[in-house]
Parts: sequence; structure tokens; C-alpha cells
Amino acid sequence: MPIDAAEALAAAPRVREIAWDHKDVQLYHLGIGAGLPATDPRELRYTLESRLHVLPSFATVAGGGPPGVIGALSMPGVDVDLADVLHGGQRLRAHRPVPVRGRASAASRVVAAYDKGTAAVLVLRTEVTDEGGPLWTDEAEVFVRGEGGWGGERGPSGRPAPPPAAAPDHVAERPLREDQALLYRLSGDWNPLHADPEFAARAGFDRPVLHGLCTYGGTLKSVVDTLLDGDVTRVREYRARFAGVVYPGETLRVRMWRSAGPGEGGTVRVAVGAVDRDDAPVLADTVVRFG
Repeated sequence: MPIDAAEALAAAPRVREIAWDHKDVQLYHLGIGAGLPATDPRELRYTLESRLHVLPSFATVAGGGPPGVIGALSMPGVDVDLADVLHGGQRLRAHRPVPVRGRASAASRVVAAYDKGTAAVLVLRTEVTDEGGPLWTDEAEVFVRGEGGWGGERGPSGRPAPPPAAAPDHVAERPLREDQALLYRLSGDWNPLHADPEFAARAGFDRPVLHGLCTYGGTLKSVVDTLLDGDVTRVREYRARFAGVVYPGETLRVRMWRSAGPGEGGTVRVAVGAVDRDDAPVLADTVVRFG
């Protein structure tokens, strides 16, 4: 069986040492769309090393590549074709602000394997610590078409919840570059789905699609810039479900509904759609919690 759920769940964590510096952070920020206008002080905090702040979603590529989709496929008990794999969702908990330069230990393991009958969903959790203690924890949901059927737990429903009925409190639009995926993949996600037209066709797409984690990072930037005045240190948790594809060159519309919390904290519900395709949903069940 290509997925042996029992073996995957029983495997010991896979530990790797990761390191990054300001160049990695700057490249990531450029890859998700930061830096326009280039001389805007609000953008320079993402692009200029002397003013650099680290968006927490950088955690998904810190150390040269995401442990998510590609990482899950290298775990014991998992042997599937990359063309049958989709990134279903991502969750991040920031224990402390991510430093501009760092070294840390990342321990990854499969913590859930859900049987959807004609598909499987794996949840890969990565816990990152440095000499100061826990830095962040992230979870990637990996959807594998054509798997399942072993009689395991179905897990949570895959149906996204509708966005709030009320008008959003804030709306931001994010134009994407034609070469957005080619730039973003330099941070370490080399999945050919995002660059190779022939591979994209084999996976069932008309042309290469943008990385879900690129949309994920750019959406968090929109929330931080719109509601937190660029203060990346206030982000505590961030989760999203990938509800549809994004094509480089499109414009994304980010709608935000804010709920008050204790003190200056709170929660933002977010929905993201592709403007060019009648706001077709691309991120759903998206929540940012901040302090």
C-alpha cells in the first residue's frame, strides 16, 4: 500500500538542523509580493536589512524549504506520486517572534492520517526550537488523491465554512506578478507543479499554479499591514485552508472581519478570492489571532 498509516504514525520524529539569515528573509518577503512601491517605508521593513522585521509565515520556508508537502512524502510509510498530491491547509503557532538570523532544530512527524475513501489526508507537524526554547509549531495538511480505503478515521470535514454574511471590515487587493511562482520557489519549494507546464498538465491543471504557501504568506502580510500597522510580533496563530488554485498574474481580494479580544488582542477572519475569476475562493477557514 502506498500509504501505510500505522507505520507513518508510529515513526519517530525526523529531526534536522536549520539556519537562516537576512538574505533568506528578504527573498521570502519578495517572493510573497513585498517591496512595492520599492521606496515605501512600510515595504522597506520587509526588504531592507537595516529595518528588517520577519513575517511569521517565513517559518514555512526557514532553513531552505518547507517540511510540508515534500516533507510528508519523505516520511516512513508514505510512497505516493507527487502529481497526486495537493496542499490542503496550513496552521502556524508563533511562540516567539522569528529572529532575522537564527539556528534551530526542527522535528517533524506525521500526527494524523485520515481515510477519505478515495483520498487520504496526512497531517505533518513540525516543532522548531532554538537555544531559547520553542520558536514555532506548524502543521501542514497534505491531500493525496487516489489513496484511502484502509478503513481508518475520516477526520474533520473537508467542506470549508462560508465567510461571515456581514460586509467585511477591511478589503485589500494583491496583484500578483507573472513570475511570482518562479520567484517564490527560490525559497526552497521546488515542486515542478509551480513552474513546469508539462508537470502541471499531468497533475490536471491548464498551466503552473502558484504555491499555496505563497498565497498564505501574502495574505498574512495584508492582514498585518492593514490591521497591525506592520507589527509582525503581534501575530500569535494563523491558519488557512487552500480552497482553490491561484495563477500567477491574477489579482487576489483579501476580505477581513475583525473580532475584539482582551486588551489590544483579537481575531481576524479572512476570505481570499481571485478577482479575475469572479472572486473564486482560494483561501477559506482563514483565521489570524494576534496579541
